[in-house]
Amino acid sequence: MQRVTVTLPDGLCAELDRLVGAGRYDNRSEAVRDLMRAALRSTAPREDTGEAMGVLSYVYDHHTRDLASRLMHHHHDHHALSVTTSHVHLDHDTCLETAILRGPVGALQAYADGVLGQRGVMHGNLFLIPVESHAHTHDHGQGSAAHEHLHVRDSF
Repeated sequence: MQRVTVTLPDGLCAELDRLVGAGRYDNRSEAVRDLMRAALRSTAPREDTGEAMGVLSYVYDHHTRDLASRLMHHHHDHHALSVTTSHVHLDHDTCLETAILRGPVGALQAYADGVLGQRGVMHGNLFLIPVESHAHTHDHGQGSAAHEHLHVRDSF
């Protein structure tokens, strides 16, 4: 193990101490290691091939000019990727949408980029789950029927 010295502004150090004080970590080093692992995972390049399930969540200001219409057109232009979408009104101005998606990793990332890059979208995140599709045949006594099943993979 190596020792690394990091200089933090007072406010950021106080946030780190609050995280440690909340009881999840015994000390600053454990907290920093965990935070670094999460950051490195989220910025690691992903393989653009393969199938995935995706959860795209975003908050937007529905008063932004034509944003609702642009988002709706974007969703319709990529309807084959969409499994379901939920919409929640957070307050008078903002909405939260969550879209469950399924398709090639590159297509899901492009879909998310098209939503998250819209003017008026304030917060957003795409969470990808690598999956493989397998066809299975089941015999129900009156002949066999083929069904497709998804299996979660360990990584991309």
